[in-house]
Amino acid sequence: MIDAMDKAAGLSEDDALFMARRFRPEFVQGAEACRLSVLQPANDQGLARDLRLALARRMAALNADAALVEEYDGQLAALGPSGQIQAMAVGETDLDEPLATIARHADLVTLTPSRAEARNIALLAEVGLSNPQIIALSELIAFVNFQTRVAAGLRLLRSAS
Repeated sequence: MIDAMDKAAGLSEDDALFMARRFRPEFVQGAEACRLSVLQPANDQGLARDLRLALARRMAALNADAALVEEYDGQLAALGPSGQIQAMAVGETDLDEPLATIARHADLVTLTPSRAEARNIALLAEVGLSNPQIIALSELIAFVNFQTRVAAGLRLLRSAS
Protein backbone atom coordinates (compact mmCIF):
# COMPACT_ATOMS: atom_id res chain seq x y z
CA MET A 1 0.00 0.00 0.00
CA ILE A 2 1.21 3.50 -0.86
CA ASP A 3 1.86 5.69 2.18
CA ALA A 4 2.15 9.47 2.40
CA MET A 5 5.93 9.37 1.93
CA ASP A 6 5.58 7.29 -1.26
CA LYS A 7 2.95 9.72 -2.50
CA ALA A 8 5.14 12.75 -1.73
CA ALA A 9 8.05 11.15 -3.60
CA GLY A 10 5.85 10.15 -6.56
CA LEU A 11 6.41 6.42 -6.06
CA SER A 12 4.05 3.73 -7.27
CA GLU A 13 3.81 0.13 -6.14
CA ASP A 14 5.74 -1.07 -9.19
CA ASP A 15 8.75 1.21 -8.54
CA ALA A 16 11.89 -0.54 -7.35
CA LEU A 17 12.35 2.21 -4.77
CA PHE A 18 8.86 1.53 -3.39
CA MET A 19 9.87 -2.11 -2.93
CA ALA A 20 13.23 -1.15 -1.42
CA ARG A 21 11.47 0.91 1.25
CA ARG A 22 9.55 -2.23 2.24
CA PHE A 23 12.80 -4.01 3.19
CA ARG A 24 12.51 -1.92 6.37
CA PRO A 25 8.78 -1.98 7.06
CA GLU A 26 9.30 -0.57 10.55
CA PHE A 27 10.58 2.67 9.00
CA VAL A 28 7.65 2.88 6.58
CA GLN A 29 5.14 2.16 9.34
CA GLY A 30 6.93 4.41 11.83
CA ALA A 31 6.96 7.40 9.50
CA GLU A 32 3.27 6.95 8.74
CA ALA A 33 2.39 6.57 12.43
CA CYS A 34 4.39 9.71 13.19
CA ARG A 35 2.61 11.62 10.41
CA LEU A 36 -0.77 10.67 11.79
CA SER A 37 0.23 11.49 15.36
CA VAL A 38 1.29 15.04 14.50
CA LEU A 39 -1.41 15.87 11.93
CA GLN A 40 -4.39 13.96 13.33
CA PRO A 41 -3.63 13.21 16.98
CA ALA A 42 -6.21 11.67 19.27
CA ASN A 43 -5.63 14.64 21.60
CA ASP A 44 -4.78 17.76 19.62
CA GLN A 45 -3.69 19.68 22.75
CA GLY A 46 -5.73 22.62 21.50
CA LEU A 47 -3.79 22.85 18.21
CA ALA A 48 -6.60 22.16 15.75
CA ARG A 49 -6.14 20.11 12.62
CA ASP A 50 -6.50 23.14 10.32
CA LEU A 51 -3.70 24.92 12.20
CA ARG A 52 -1.50 21.84 11.95
CA LEU A 53 -2.15 21.49 8.21
CA ALA A 54 -1.57 25.21 7.64
CA LEU A 55 1.79 24.96 9.35
CA ALA A 56 2.66 21.80 7.41
CA ARG A 57 1.79 23.55 4.15
CA ARG A 58 3.82 26.61 5.17
CA MET A 59 6.88 24.51 5.99
CA ALA A 60 6.53 22.45 2.80
CA ALA A 61 6.57 25.74 0.85
CA LEU A 62 9.61 26.98 2.77
CA ASN A 63 11.32 23.74 1.78
CA ALA A 64 10.22 24.22 -1.86
CA ASP A 65 8.37 20.90 -1.89
CA ALA A 66 5.63 21.42 -4.47
CA ALA A 67 4.19 17.92 -4.08
CA LEU A 68 3.72 18.33 -0.35
CA VAL A 69 2.38 21.87 -0.76
CA GLU A 70 -0.25 20.50 -3.13
CA GLU A 71 -1.10 17.65 -0.76
CA TYR A 72 -1.44 19.93 2.25
CA ASP A 73 -3.41 22.50 0.22
CA GLY A 74 -5.98 19.84 -0.60
CA GLN A 75 -6.27 18.61 2.97
CA LEU A 76 -6.53 22.12 4.34
CA ALA A 77 -9.12 23.24 1.78
CA ALA A 78 -11.34 20.33 2.78
CA LEU A 79 -11.51 21.78 6.29
CA GLY A 80 -12.59 25.26 5.21
CA PRO A 81 -9.98 27.19 7.20
CA SER A 82 -10.48 30.71 8.52
CA GLY A 83 -8.82 33.61 6.76
CA GLN A 84 -6.05 33.79 9.38
CA ILE A 85 -5.30 30.06 9.11
CA GLN A 86 -5.25 30.27 5.31
CA ALA A 87 -2.98 33.32 5.48
CA MET A 88 -0.63 31.41 7.75
CA ALA A 89 -0.59 28.49 5.33
CA VAL A 90 0.49 30.64 2.38
CA GLY A 91 3.32 32.31 4.26
CA GLU A 92 1.75 35.55 5.47
CA THR A 93 3.41 37.17 8.47
CA ASP A 94 0.79 39.79 9.37
CA LEU A 95 -1.22 37.47 11.62
CA ASP A 96 -3.06 37.77 14.90
CA GLU A 97 -1.47 36.30 18.01
CA PRO A 98 -0.68 33.58 18.81
CA LEU A 99 -0.57 32.64 15.11
CA ALA A 100 2.11 35.23 14.31
CA THR A 101 4.50 33.88 16.95
CA ILE A 102 3.76 30.27 15.99
CA ALA A 103 4.45 31.05 12.32
CA ARG A 104 7.69 32.88 13.12
CA HIS A 105 8.83 29.94 15.24
CA ALA A 106 8.03 27.40 12.50
CA ASP A 107 9.85 29.57 9.94
CA LEU A 108 12.89 29.93 12.18
CA VAL A 109 13.23 26.24 12.90
CA THR A 110 12.58 25.32 9.26
CA LEU A 111 14.94 27.82 7.66
CA THR A 112 17.64 28.41 10.27
CA PRO A 113 17.39 25.78 13.01
CA SER A 114 20.85 26.61 14.33
CA ARG A 115 19.56 30.07 15.31
CA ALA A 116 16.71 28.70 17.46
CA GLU A 117 17.27 29.16 21.17
CA ALA A 118 15.44 28.92 24.49
CA ARG A 119 14.09 32.45 24.08
CA ASN A 120 12.06 31.31 21.07
CA ILE A 121 10.31 28.70 23.21
CA ALA A 122 9.70 31.34 25.88
CA LEU A 123 7.99 33.53 23.27
CA LEU A 124 5.55 30.71 22.53
CA ALA A 125 4.71 30.48 26.23
CA GLU A 126 4.32 34.28 26.42
CA VAL A 127 1.59 34.22 23.75
CA GLY A 128 -0.29 31.55 25.68
CA LEU A 129 0.92 28.17 24.49
CA SER A 130 1.09 25.54 27.22
CA ASN A 131 4.01 23.14 27.58
CA PRO A 132 2.02 20.31 25.92
CA GLN A 133 1.16 22.64 23.02
CA ILE A 134 4.80 23.68 22.61
CA ILE A 135 5.84 20.02 22.55
CA ALA A 136 3.11 19.17 20.01
CA LEU A 137 4.19 22.13 17.87
CA SER A 138 7.83 21.02 18.07
CA GLU A 139 6.88 17.49 17.02
CA LEU A 140 4.93 18.84 14.05
CA ILE A 141 7.80 21.08 12.94
CA ALA A 142 10.29 18.22 13.27
CA PHE A 143 8.13 15.78 11.34
CA VAL A 144 7.28 18.04 8.39
CA ASN A 145 10.92 19.02 7.95
CA PHE A 146 11.88 15.33 8.15
CA GLN A 147 9.15 14.48 5.63
CA THR A 148 10.34 17.07 3.10
CA ARG A 149 13.92 15.83 3.33
CA VAL A 150 13.03 12.15 3.00
CA ALA A 151 10.71 12.89 0.07
CA ALA A 152 13.44 14.93 -1.63
CA GLY A 153 15.94 12.11 -1.10
CA LEU A 154 13.53 9.52 -2.50
CA ARG A 155 12.84 11.72 -5.54
CA LEU A 156 16.58 12.08 -6.10
CA LEU A 157 17.10 8.32 -5.87
CA ARG A 158 14.16 7.75 -8.20
CA SER A 159 15.54 10.17 -10.79
CA ALA A 160 18.96 8.46 -10.67
CA SER A 161 17.55 5.04 -11.50
